[in-house]
Amino acid sequence: MIVEVVALGFAKTAPGLKETRVSSMATSALYQSIELLSEEKGIDPSIVVGAVEEAIALATRKYYKTQENMRGELNKETGEITAYIYKTVVATEDEIEDPVNQITLEEANEMAPGVEVGSEIRIYRDTSPLGRIAAQLAKQIIFQKVREAERDTVFQEYAHREKEVLNATVKRIEGQDIIFDLGKAEARCPKREQSRLEQFSVGERVRVVLLKVDRAAKGPQVIVSRAAPELVQNLFQSEVPEIYDNTVVIKAIAREAGERTKIAVQSRDKDVDPVGACVGMKGMRVQSIIRELRGEKIDIIEFSDEITTFAEKALQPAKVSRVSITDLGEKQLEVIVDDTQLSLAIGKKGQNVRLAAKLLGWKIDIKSEEEKRQEVEQQMQALAGAPTTPIEQVSELGEGIIQKLVTAGITTVEALADMTPEQLEEIPGIGEKTLEKISVAVRHYFGQFEEAQAAETAGAEQPAAEGGAETAAATAESVEAEQENAAEVLEEAESVRAAQAETDDLAAASDATEALAEDVAEQESHTAAELAVENAPVAEEREPAEAEDKQERTDEEKSPR
Repeated sequence: MIVEVVALGFAKTAPGLKETRVSSMATSALYQSIELLSEEKGIDPSIVVGAVEEAIALATRKYYKTQENMRGELNKETGEITAYIYKTVVATEDEIEDPVNQITLEEANEMAPGVEVGSEIRIYRDTSPLGRIAAQLAKQIIFQKVREAERDTVFQEYAHREKEVLNATVKRIEGQDIIFDLGKAEARCPKREQSRLEQFSVGERVRVVLLKVDRAAKGPQVIVSRAAPELVQNLFQSEVPEIYDNTVVIKAIAREAGERTKIAVQSRDKDVDPVGACVGMKGMRVQSIIRELRGEKIDIIEFSDEITTFAEKALQPAKVSRVSITDLGEKQLEVIVDDTQLSLAIGKKGQNVRLAAKLLGWKIDIKSEEEKRQEVEQQMQALAGAPTTPIEQVSELGEGIIQKLVTAGITTVEALADMTPEQLEEIPGIGEKTLEKISVAVRHYFGQFEEAQAAETAGAEQPAAEGGAETAAATAESVEAEQENAAEVLEEAESVRAAQAETDDLAAASDATEALAEDVAEQESHTAAELAVENAPVAEEREPAEAEDKQERTDEEKSPR
């Protein structure tokens, strides 16, 4: 139950009287202004009315310097604005807990007969004495409430639309930020969400991605982006019908705004080429998207469920030699490329491999063939327990060069020897002359090391030879015995081969050849006998003739001269 009364000393007339009311014509104009403001800000008129009532109540309480509960009231029909305090009726004084805002039943009956316990009694205050300060305070409260209501309306409108692409108009440029007009609210695009290739002018219409709604922001609370990957996805959906009808699906997008974008696509129809569908005839589809992004480069890659195959395609245009999974749990890949393809695979400032890793969702460790070979060699040396020598022992290098090498992380001679000239030239302060000096010093060091090692080996062999003469002699005898056995084995083998050859020849001879051989033998025996018979008389005749010649020579010698 609510009972209305007029507090004595505060109002001489009842609230309905002419003296304490504003004319209905002026009030109607005020309420019309409230409706126009509500429509412009997109908020409920009741919110503005509530702000006006709260402002009037606060200004009245401040004017009368009271802590009593105060309310304002706007009559929508008449346009009258009133302010009143309200108190709760209790039975006796013993039940009063808040003397300022509670009143006994006896006192309430004096002001409004027939009031009951628990009801609320209103005591109106005169608002006509309110001055300019109270009006300014009311104005500030109204503006604050309207602004809060507007922000709540914007939050409810856009909070559930994150990652959605919206059409916006450039409204103004504030420093490095761009303010867009979304129709029902303003949106802010910070510098980090802009592409370096884009420059906008006021009034230009563009598409933006709604990132989030920040209720705590002082300015526009809607944050939009032109650098989000969702913008590229939306552009492809607009330009490629196969993506719009889900024949081709976008599986992943990695983007660095203003530089390059990698997009992985997969076809649900085996007869549709996903990459060709996105590129279009003569590249018309992708070129349209590139123009929208002000010349940003786009790599379209076919998606693969096999991670190694997908990694090879993601690193295009570089040619990958092989891909291996180093850690499945941590999602780490090792990619080996040819030495000539290393810079292309890494890309400008590491952009290509960085985008590929973002597209895959895996960490990529990319190495050249030479680097992998050196790594394997170092691992083998580590397994073999190869010694390491501090670089300070190479005295020919000099303190300055040693200091530069140590600063670069090269602390051992072995590590220095494994480095290529190109790697050494990358160290600050090392040029061609220094590089040549390092090469000579390392070569001399290892030469001296090898000579010393050879001398130690020779010194160790000499005592061993003197002390083991008997063992050497026994070894020599065993060697000679083995050689003799080997010779005998060879002779036996040769005789076996000869016998085998003769056996083959005899088996190959025919009966006709044997008869011919016998005939020839008989003819040769007859010929020899005949020759012996024919030559016999000639020999007998020759012997007397020779005897006569001999006698004649003897007689001549004996005769006197």
